[in-house]
Formats: sequence, C-alpha cells, structure tokens
Amino acid sequence: MKTVEKAGRTEASARARAEEDLYLLARVKRRDLKAFEALYRHYQPRLARFLMNILRRPHLVEEVLDDTLLVLWDRPDSFSGRSKLSTWLFTIGWRKAMKALRKQDDPVEDRFIEERINPDRSPEQCAGDNRMRAALLEALADLSPEQRAVVDLSYFHEIGYRDIAEIMDCPVDTVKTRMFHARRHLRRALSGDYGDWI
Repeated sequence: MKTVEKAGRTEASARARAEEDLYLLARVKRRDLKAFEALYRHYQPRLARFLMNILRRPHLVEEVLDDTLLVLWDRPDSFSGRSKLSTWLFTIGWRKAMKALRKQDDPVEDRFIEERINPDRSPEQCAGDNRMRAALLEALADLSPEQRAVVDLSYFHEIGYRDIAEIMDCPVDTVKTRMFHARRHLRRALSGDYGDWI
C-alpha cells in the first residue's frame, strides 16, 4: 500500500514539476530573466551530473552545459511541447555532448568527482553515496558513452526508456539493448551489494 501511495506522490510531483516548467518557459519566452534563473537553478545540477558522466572532462561539461541552457534562453520557441521540458533539455545536452566528444582526442577523468558533496544529504548518506559512486564510476569507465548515458539517465535522473530514446534520437529497443549490455557489464564489474543494485 505504501508503495502505491509513494508512486502516486511521485507521479503528482512530476506532473506539478512539468506544469511549473511550462509556466516558467512561457515567462522565458517573454524574456523574464527570473523565470530563466529558476529553470537554470533546477536543471543545472541535473544536467551537470549527466554531462560529467558522459563527457568525463570538467572543462567540456561547463562549456556544453552553458551552450545547452543558452538554447533555453535564446530559442525557447524551439520547444515544441511534444515532450517534457526536461526531455528537451537533456536531448540538447546529449547532442551537444556528442558533438564535443567528436572534437576531442584524449579522455580526461575528473579526479575530484568523489569529493563533491550534495548539501541535502547527511554525512552518512554522503559517505555511502561516495563509496557506491566510486565503485560505479570505475565500472562505468569501461562502457561506451551511449551506454553510460542510458545508465545515467535511467538511474540518476529517473527518465524512462521512451524519453531516453527521444533524448538520444534512437529507437526504444536500442535503449533497451544498451541498458541490457551495460547492466551485464556492471554486474560483472561490481561485487556484493553494488552488484545487486544493478
């Protein structure tokens, strides 16, 4: 019963967020800087985490993140409304990240990713998160950018396969295949409790 109630609250919260996004977007279209700042504050951390997992280069993350959110300010009318605003922003981020990766030569790891702490979590939760994140990042390093993106969007952003397919401009079956292979690799690479998590 509690699971059903929790799912209902989560769904209601997602609907409220989507409505708030559309309201703020309408204001952005009228060049309302405060509305843009509200959307920026909400999506910047999520996009930054996603892009870091894909690009693995802090200097590129900042550039791609700025370029992505600049589209929101410069071309808000390009949002057609066929998807959620979050899906649209992650799609832009994904495409810009892939374009940036094609221009790069050597991969560079973010040495400080484990030291970043989310202020909304307790120290114990942060320590557990950091241990899990370190093990997961090590295992994720062997995945392709496409597989890392599917894992990141699904697990860390709770985006469904249909929206991931839209973001990555591929069929839903391709997303499922990428997730299957990514999970298989991660289960082999992770042991104990973390392997069960995947």
